[in-house]
Amino acid sequence: MYLAISKGRILEESLKLLERLNIKCEESPMDSRKLIFRTNDKNIKIIIVRASDVPTYVESGKVDMGIVGKDTLLEKNSNDLLRLKDLEIAKCRLVIAGKKGVSLVSNMKIATKYPTITQKYFQSQGLPCTILKLYGSIELAAVLGMTDAVVDLVETGNTLKENGLSELKIIENISSYLVVNKTSYRFNKEYIDKFISKIS
Repeated sequence: MYLAISKGRILEESLKLLERLNIKCEESPMDSRKLIFRTNDKNIKIIIVRASDVPTYVESGKVDMGIVGKDTLLEKNSNDLLRLKDLEIAKCRLVIAGKKGVSLVSNMKIATKYPTITQKYFQSQGLPCTILKLYGSIELAAVLGMTDAVVDLVETGNTLKENGLSELKIIENISSYLVVNKTSYRFNKEYIDKFISKIS
């Protein structure tokens, strides 16, 4: 079975979680450019991919399971996979942030890499907005006045503070989930349930 894990902090914390289950990669994914890693569990190989690609690989059926942030799942709105367990790792929050004194009003311009979540949230508040999609250094858009505010993930809030921004609203508390392909789960239910019960 293949387990896809997104790069970065989720990968670091997932590897620690797997170690607690006595599942270890034969070589460190942190120090290698390889994409597929064998483990000491003959049933599991680990694949390293971008966060936004984890649901796509799992939905395709070529990958059985994945570990991915709730933010990615909400943005992608995947229906062809099962969200089996909140692993409670890589915790952070998805927030609206802006310069001090900014209020949430209609027709704001918002920079984010989460256009779907952002649009949905502002609509739910009865506040139509314009989205500027960016892929990195989201805060800069508000700092430079390109947008009225930003929607981004925050762990400590230090980056916001250092750039003169503050949290205006928490949209969602985020952690990482174990997701499984529906067909894989049907065929490998016993193994996957056992795997999940070890995590509990």
